[in-house]
Amino acid sequence: MNTSRSRVKSVKRVSGTALAVLLTTGTLTVVAPEAHGESTRTEAPVASSGTVAVAGVTETVVRVKAPLPVSFGARPAACDWLSYLRYRSSDGPAESAGADRILVAQPGILEGAGAFDSVARNTVARAAERGLHIEFWALDRRSNCMEDHTGIDSGDQHAAVDYYYRGKQVAGRTFAGFVGNDKLGWMAKLGIEQTVRDQYTLLTAELPDQGLRERKVLCGGHSLGGVITGYFAVADFDGNPATTADAGHRQCAGYFALDTTVSTSLADLSGSIPDDTNLPDIGLGYGVVQAGLDSGLLPRSLSAPVLLNAETMTLLAIAGVGAIQDPDGEADLPSYLPANLNIEATNRFLFAKDAAAFLTGSPAVKDFRLTNETVLGALLDDNSVPLAFLQSSVGFFDGGPIVDKSFPVTNGDDEQPGLFGTAYKAIPDRPHGPLYTWRNYDRVGDPDDPGYRSADGTPFTGAGKEVTDIQELARSLAAQPLDFTEQYFPTKLVTDLELATSPQVKRLIVHPDGLTANPTLTVLAGDGLLAGRVPAALDPVVADGYQHLDVLTAAPTQNNGRPEPVSTSLTEFARDPR
Repeated sequence: MNTSRSRVKSVKRVSGTALAVLLTTGTLTVVAPEAHGESTRTEAPVASSGTVAVAGVTETVVRVKAPLPVSFGARPAACDWLSYLRYRSSDGPAESAGADRILVAQPGILEGAGAFDSVARNTVARAAERGLHIEFWALDRRSNCMEDHTGIDSGDQHAAVDYYYRGKQVAGRTFAGFVGNDKLGWMAKLGIEQTVRDQYTLLTAELPDQGLRERKVLCGGHSLGGVITGYFAVADFDGNPATTADAGHRQCAGYFALDTTVSTSLADLSGSIPDDTNLPDIGLGYGVVQAGLDSGLLPRSLSAPVLLNAETMTLLAIAGVGAIQDPDGEADLPSYLPANLNIEATNRFLFAKDAAAFLTGSPAVKDFRLTNETVLGALLDDNSVPLAFLQSSVGFFDGGPIVDKSFPVTNGDDEQPGLFGTAYKAIPDRPHGPLYTWRNYDRVGDPDDPGYRSADGTPFTGAGKEVTDIQELARSLAAQPLDFTEQYFPTKLVTDLELATSPQVKRLIVHPDGLTANPTLTVLAGDGLLAGRVPAALDPVVADGYQHLDVLTAAPTQNNGRPEPVSTSLTEFARDPR
């Protein structure tokens, strides 16, 4: 199953409402009046195949030219474009303005537009079943312009590894290397102000009629995307607070929050960052941080040596390629990858049974026999990966003895930090032994399920805790033109939000009543980041058994026989946001 991109005929954009979209064999042509001169908009079809593809949904990748201010400095030409994945009902209007509703979604931290693939398809399809033609726009942050998808797009795992690590060409191209901090100077200014302005620029370019936007657009996001939506709602985009047609909340008919809240504070997500401080913030902290970003003393892209960096984000997609290419075949990825400090540290962190295995590196992941699906599951399943914000519920290990994974935390520990989530962690226990397979979410609890348990007798999982199809997850990771993960997340976006009380950030809150100006749908993962501490008065829809990523990746058919709750709730909200 691969993503294929057709030729794109793109022309100068004059009026979004004047577009005529013509579908021809292998080509999506976007035609506007006065079709000459430099292209400022392209739209190309994304073809998905396979049993997990949702019928009746048309996906395209849209790019709109929106140059940054000169003050941002030198940057690749691709970074002067905004991109999003557009999902619409195949039987619905070809023009976005004709849709019944348009959902516009901001990604969370370390996420790209591809992360919304399943929830977007499921929502568009469910709405069509109810006679509603909606669109779902999954936004990509501008900084994703730095990513090189060439190796992933090959659809071959070995070719991808060779491209990113061994200097071999794919499609006539050689990888230039992961981008270092010294080449990311322009990202030092890519904070919350530019992020919300990018959304406004895109909306006004694609839907020039402000009244239409206010009637039809629902603004929202996942995780950090909820906070970005909050800032969008209170923003003023023409510099004159007295004129409100340009205000953020006047671009939306409602808000939606996926395992997050629509607010201007990180406190709801972290549970530890206060809204207020005892001392007034005169802006010194903001200025020092900005100077550090400008000079390069502070990293312009958020990264860590384990998991959270451009290289390891790419590894997730490479694992997805293998799961699509040969799901049940025995994986050789752990041994085929080159040995370096980053990969070794990540493998030890993810696959160490205990502290001794982490420190010694033995047994290593390459000592186990795993299928390609099992490798992917081990990288992102809630019973394996320790970090809660990277967890989904895609099934469980099978095919051999399984034991507790007690590193970096011990199962059943009441003091376990929320960062690691609540699910018991497990790991294969027989190096050089049986071939460990992956039991997909919808086979957990079947009669042939061994029902693996922790040493204390607690079941590691159950049918009610598994909601995401591993092949859908693989498709989102490896078969989308815009990534699921985000290789170069702008540090300034987080530091701005952490310094929300500084004058430089406070000034962005021009219309504070914008947060409550429109109705809000909040959908929370039952086992997600806000589990056990839901903010008061939210009246959320709670998706039982879901982890943080599951609100984006859950399959349309659930184990309990009920409709998938996230897409169902979004569909009903789109029908009537009041």
